[in-house]
Amino acid sequence: MLNFNIWRGGLLLFKKLSTSTAHGDPELLVGLDLGTTKVSVVVAERESRTGEAQIIGIGSAPSNGMRKGLIVNLEQAIRSVRQAISDAENMVGLELKEATVAFSGSEVRSVRSKGMVSLGRSPRPVMQLDVERVIEAAQTEVSVPANQCVLHAIPVEYFLDGHGGIDDPSGMTGVRLEIDLQSVIVPTAVLQNVLNCVERAGLEVSGLVIKPLASALGMLSKEEAMAGTVAVDVGGGTTGVAVFLDGRPRHLSVIPVGGDHITNDIASVLKMPISKAEEIKKEVSLFEGGDGAEDVIEFDVRGRSYSCRVMDVVEVVRCRLEELYSVLIKRDIADVSPSNLSGGVVMCGGVAKTADIDVLVSELLDMPARVSLPLDHDRMPPGRNGVEFVSAAGIIRYMLEKERNPFRYMEPSMDLVRRQGGYSRVVTEEQRPKGPVERVSRGHGFGEILERIKRSIEELF
Repeated sequence: MLNFNIWRGGLLLFKKLSTSTAHGDPELLVGLDLGTTKVSVVVAERESRTGEAQIIGIGSAPSNGMRKGLIVNLEQAIRSVRQAISDAENMVGLELKEATVAFSGSEVRSVRSKGMVSLGRSPRPVMQLDVERVIEAAQTEVSVPANQCVLHAIPVEYFLDGHGGIDDPSGMTGVRLEIDLQSVIVPTAVLQNVLNCVERAGLEVSGLVIKPLASALGMLSKEEAMAGTVAVDVGGGTTGVAVFLDGRPRHLSVIPVGGDHITNDIASVLKMPISKAEEIKKEVSLFEGGDGAEDVIEFDVRGRSYSCRVMDVVEVVRCRLEELYSVLIKRDIADVSPSNLSGGVVMCGGVAKTADIDVLVSELLDMPARVSLPLDHDRMPPGRNGVEFVSAAGIIRYMLEKERNPFRYMEPSMDLVRRQGGYSRVVTEEQRPKGPVERVSRGHGFGEILERIKRSIEELF
């Protein structure tokens, strides 16, 4: 049984990262994408007039100490995060204090549950307290193992007196309120390792988001999210899958297969070094034909000669992609009716740069497929606005979505996550942020939280 009070972290407004607005420092939103092959830090500046955020810089560094989305060497991972932070700070010319972190991992479960509360014998308008009650009722139906926790609680659909399809029931009149709730469950140890890594690197973690959700928000248009679309992010060690319908995520999962597996397949089957296999993988087209298919690639590595046919490389890549899409992803989304997916498949991640991958995926899944740049790519730094930066840009959109509607994506407070595993933040003097950091006190009651939200909205407008 879950206590709704633990979700107060998901209702907190975002803290300002500026040391002092009186000094004219900008208000920043910072996201950190912790991936298997790279770490990215995206920095956005909020416009005081509109409240919108403009991405002003993206730092990046090779990711070491990670395997299949999980931290396997903490010290190496910390160094990679520090490099990405330093790169971002040099680009924007500002010191970063905290960030919302996107991460992956192979043990991610998405569970649906339902809740119902009575509004009384006579019809009356739905109040904020009723929404809180029905979410809590749905959470009590979720069984979570002792070594795991719920990272996200996402309302999929509300029902009022049996009528569904309701996005926000507030103010509507009825006698019975129901909810279909999606809970994303992850191992507690994974969360604590992420917290430990990022905070030892010098950033306070203000929130966490599972990467498939961040990637989907970073590349799906409103029309695609409404129509029904499968968002696929093929990273280095894992593949994130998110199914959006009617504007909300209906399914989130992580498959422990990614681009590194394709590289390893090429190296193993064609007997070549990993580094060269990675290079060749990025140059082939999945529909090589004609004379080019018989072309031979020849190269030397450390005085040893190697050769292979282009068609042999293509066949190895296609075999792994066919397994990923036509078996693993197809099985993962089997509960979703194809008739509900008129938006088809939208892809991002490094593997999405493979030539003709959209044609292959469309054939494998029998639905439209396209490769997507970040929705904000035209407002991102050149060279860091490609398909591999979609999830990083999506973190900013996630933060803004949560701010506009605190009940859309709820997450536990970071203090709670730390306490669940006995983790306490340890910061050395070298890592400690310089200057005062503005904080928001974490109250225990929803009344206090909602009052803060109301006050902030009043100040905003």
